Amino acid sequence: MNKRSIFLLLFIGLLFIVIGCTSDAEPDEETVSEPTEENLDKTPEKSDDPSLSDTLNIALNAQPPHLDAPRTAATASRDVSRLIFETLVTLNSNYQVQPMLAESFETDDNQTFIFHLREDILFHNGETLTAEDVVASMVRWTESSQILGEIFIDAKWEAKDDYTVQLTLKEPSALALDMMASPKEFAAIMPEDIVESATAEGVEEYVGTGPYELVEWKQDQYIHLKEYTDYQPLDMESDGLSGKKEALVENIYFHIVNDASTRVAGLQTGEYDFSYMLPYDNYDQIDTDENLDTYLMPSGSMILQYNKGNDHITANFDVRRAINVGIDKDALMLAAFPNEDSFNVQSSYMEKEIANWYSEAGSEFHNINDPELAKEILEESDYNGEEVRVLASRDYDHHYNMGVVLHEELSNIGINSVLDVYDWPTTNKIVLEDDTFEIFVVSLSTVSTPPQFLSLSSTWAGGVDNEDVLTELNNVQMSKTLEEGQETWENLQHYLWEQYLPASVIGTYSDFFAANHKVEGITMTAGPIFWNVKVYE
Repeated sequence: MNKRSIFLLLFIGLLFIVIGCTSDAEPDEETVSEPTEENLDKTPEKSDDPSLSDTLNIALNAQPPHLDAPRTAATASRDVSRLIFETLVTLNSNYQVQPMLAESFETDDNQTFIFHLREDILFHNGETLTAEDVVASMVRWTESSQILGEIFIDAKWEAKDDYTVQLTLKEPSALALDMMASPKEFAAIMPEDIVESATAEGVEEYVGTGPYELVEWKQDQYIHLKEYTDYQPLDMESDGLSGKKEALVENIYFHIVNDASTRVAGLQTGEYDFSYMLPYDNYDQIDTDENLDTYLMPSGSMILQYNKGNDHITANFDVRRAINVGIDKDALMLAAFPNEDSFNVQSSYMEKEIANWYSEAGSEFHNINDPELAKEILEESDYNGEEVRVLASRDYDHHYNMGVVLHEELSNIGINSVLDVYDWPTTNKIVLEDDTFEIFVVSLSTVSTPPQFLSLSSTWAGGVDNEDVLTELNNVQMSKTLEEGQETWENLQHYLWEQYLPASVIGTYSDFFAANHKVEGITMTAGPIFWNVKVYE
């Protein structure tokens, strides 16, 4: 970020302090109350300044498979759909749970939760949000999401009146609110009639309560969102995904631009105001351009997900172990992220920023990098030269580049590796439907609790079919206290590395974004945030 932007951000921060727009008080962990005058956000209302543009043009590197938030973990879907949809609760920049469509929420035992809804909130179709919409949406979320585990099995959602919702879990869980607030496969609130008319392929309309509404989606070209003029923002300081949201530009266009060099060129010429997933090779070039601001945002983990279905050779633990032992994870990360400041090679399933859950348990099994030992393990296994299909998407350079190097390293240890490369929607279809892969090279976005880590799902990409793992993962989810859950998770992560290997975690990474210096207000929490953003002519 250039000096001008840094100075401006510092000035705004000092201004907020002077006018008393923030509160030093932190919400109680079990009860969050209605916003008060002390923490009102005093951000100026939308300006009629003629120097401001009414459009934000964004270069998106991949076409979202769809925008039905509870049904996809794709970051392209997440970042577009969260402008359209909102959730009961959400996360601030420190990954702490905050209210959103719930005005307040409370629990005494982490088993029964009461949510008091904000009143007179309108959906994009003009209908008023009620408890019935919330109940229908949350029931569908618990049935659609692949990362919820057992917390919400047999959960009971009830509309106590028009603006009060009660959740009763079968067993207490200290992780329940975190799961509801997660931006991954998030619990989007939609009108009840749209939820009830949804098919197995998803909802037929994208109607939410967010600051922007969907106008047009022209496949492979652009997604056009427009300011929702009846949106009612929270009167709280904006922080991460929580607080006040304003549509300060009337139109947002997400242009589908698969080619990285085209995204770079469009950013430099001003065709795009903001760009996703820029090549790390271009970091120094863009960072020194006085017309551009760069962003490196901790974004998630790079993994090799093994397909453990019975008809796949990677169902054999010794084959998975040989791969994990034989590959050079430093080389894989460097291939994906040429700028060394943008990644960390680490064994933890959870990022260092998620302090409650980061663990180095099992690290001795992480980056062994011993091809000869890998060959010995393969010789003692049932491997007989079967094809090992490595699945990667060309829409994400870091997926593809890691896939290329992995293909070479697998060949070097005697594995008959085949690299299959597709666009992102096709890749998603193969993972969810076709099952024609053995290793999936993929990045998983940041999550706030281990059970949300998609690689541990029993239904995604080959699935976890180990009863011991599923039982212990459930014990993490159903822990009555944070400390109890942390101890269980540390033991489980060690077991995953030593005795199961559902995936090989390679390391964590930061996404590389950039914006024209005329763009003001971009923030990052689990992806770029485009409300409260201005664009100057």
